[in-house]
Amino acid sequence: MNAARAYYCPMHADVHSVDGGKCPHCNMDLIPEGTRFGIVRHMLANPLHLGVMVAIMLAVMAAAMMMAR
Repeated sequence: MNAARAYYCPMHADVHSVDGGKCPHCNMDLIPEGTRFGIVRHMLANPLHLGVMVAIMLAVMAAAMMMAR
């Protein structure tokens, strides 16, 4: 028996589909329900997203180090 899979956008919890496809808000591929680490897979799939995340993490770490002085 082949159960129908539901797909969702990890960035927009309100976007669901039975057929998969792309999110109408961010144009990101919808991933199957129950997929672990969906947002991490999304970040790794797009170099721009990965670069933005690294820049944000470095900025937060630099701000924390300056506050610790």
